[in-house]
Amino acid sequence: MERSMLRSRKIGRRDGAAALIDVGTSKVSTLIVELDRHGGEGASAPFRFPGRVLGFGYQRSRGVKAGLVVDLEEAEQAIRASVAQAERMAGINVKDVVVSVTCGRLKSRTFKAKVALDGRAASQDDIARILSSGRRHAERDGRAIVHLNRIGWRIDGAGGFEHVAGIKGDVLEADLHAVTADEPPLRNLLHAIERAFLDVSGMVAGPFASAIAATSPEERRLGVTVVDIGGGTTTIAMFVDGHFIHTDALAIGGGHITYDIARALGTPVTEAERIKTLYGGVFAAASDEHEAISYPIAGEDELSGSVSKAEIRRLVRSRAEHQVALLRDRLAAGPLAKLAEARVVLTGGACQLSGLCDLVANTLGRPVRIGRPYPLPGLPATVSNPAFSTVVGLAYSLLEPDAGVRSFEERDVLTGTGSYLERVGQWVRQSF
Repeated sequence: MERSMLRSRKIGRRDGAAALIDVGTSKVSTLIVELDRHGGEGASAPFRFPGRVLGFGYQRSRGVKAGLVVDLEEAEQAIRASVAQAERMAGINVKDVVVSVTCGRLKSRTFKAKVALDGRAASQDDIARILSSGRRHAERDGRAIVHLNRIGWRIDGAGGFEHVAGIKGDVLEADLHAVTADEPPLRNLLHAIERAFLDVSGMVAGPFASAIAATSPEERRLGVTVVDIGGGTTTIAMFVDGHFIHTDALAIGGGHITYDIARALGTPVTEAERIKTLYGGVFAAASDEHEAISYPIAGEDELSGSVSKAEIRRLVRSRAEHQVALLRDRLAAGPLAKLAEARVVLTGGACQLSGLCDLVANTLGRPVRIGRPYPLPGLPATVSNPAFSTVVGLAYSLLEPDAGVRSFEERDVLTGTGSYLERVGQWVRQSF
């Protein structure tokens, strides 16, 4: 379909509206929000969101496996359908979107950057120079940067500054945290979005987005590790003193449990998902041995099977214990293992598995709770669910000055010759 033809059937535009999209393994979610920028710059969940939801779209994901786009055409169609659903509800069309990124083996790096002040007051240009230097440093290994945030400022070696503009000194130094991704998976994600006639105006690390939706600022100040368990990927986001300091990703999720059930029973995946949702859990009761579950046999119209609820729960527990052990080992092996002793918040659709919260708490030896996204005005009640933490977090990320990589005008100074997202767009177009 020609772009002009697509535009001709759209409804109209509204200034101040932002479109947000999360392309996951199990679903593609879209939010269109209207943000009052005069009321909320720098605000955070769970404070009142300075705006409202105009539209929401949700479609079963296609063409995505373990967070990676494996079929561009299928992924494009799922993205189109999700965005179109949100547009119909909002009554407007969208062109630019902010997208969450969980693909490409996300990695964290922390480092220092500094500029000489020579006795003068630090300026916004000095701050921009430090961030630009940090961006170049993060990209040295050929990976794409999807998130850059400041952890702390120092002037002449003294720390504790929240804002340094106007402070005099000889050397301005910043501790920075960058999240990078492998280029090919990110390129495929952005290309699938562009094929849907959308322009990517911003990228936000998915673990950061889900974390700020599912935790309070006070939790992040005290220190928290947020684990987002999706259909095909589990991500980790760590916060200390309110700052995003580390992320990681594992190619495990609730979909693996579904496929275990499907293979063990020889039943279609859709039926296995139904069984997991209705009867799955980590712990079994004595009565579960006597509760029979009927299910169809894949490829057999007239044959059916039967299994006890206890057997389903044994299948689920085996996989869940393996996944939680991998999570424990990854946290223990990380560079910030000693800082990972704070409470854990589980979010994401697969975290709702019965008994999983207790299993994680017992395995990690830490307090654990389920994190649901703090509500947005106008958000449908069905979206106030851990499965939608990432897309809701994208809305809250609009209020965070250090969130993600965007092509907003104030970010263009970082590259000198156009925004980072403009270069990313050119990179995608040259690759296909």
